Amino acid sequence: MRPQIVGQIFNFMRWIKHVILLPLTVFALKISSPVFDNGGLIPITYTCDGKNISPPLRFSDIPKNTKSLVLIMHDPDAPVGDFTHWLVYKIPPTVKGFPRNLPKKPVLEKGINQGINDFGFIGYGGPCPPPWDKAHRYYFELYALDYIPSLKPGANRSEIEKALKGHVIDKAVLIGKYKRVKPFIFGKLR
Repeated sequence: MRPQIVGQIFNFMRWIKHVILLPLTVFALKISSPVFDNGGLIPITYTCDGKNISPPLRFSDIPKNTKSLVLIMHDPDAPVGDFTHWLVYKIPPTVKGFPRNLPKKPVLEKGINQGINDFGFIGYGGPCPPPWDKAHRYYFELYALDYIPSLKPGANRSEIEKALKGHVIDKAVLIGKYKRVKPFIFGKLR
């Protein structure tokens, strides 16, 4: 082959890569927070050592065919196994995030539902690892679904994960870290 033809083929392959692969990476579902970076420390305000309120979150690049979103926050480093901190579902795709301190109610505005966390109540339960433990990782997983699950308010994680099967269009993850700085006070969870 002539070097000219090889060069044209190479340029064509680079063009194909940009046309086909670049949009897939640029427009993937995203979740972020203005109060901590991915892999960064969650501020004390959003933990059991602080006000134990939910952090503000932002959702972007939601796929066009999304019918609803689901948010699952969990701690895979918990001594008792993977611990669920927050379950939010039936989130309309028009919702671009949550403000800080989302109310701890089963049904929110726009028909958004919240489930029961592993602390045993509805809504957000902030990071609260044992004081003697290393920093834990907290995964905020956002799922774009092709339908609206028929779950009732107060669902648990296994019910929500069952409803996800076969319906996930895209998934995004935000990870925050936290290590306890003072002893646990039971009255501050809610």
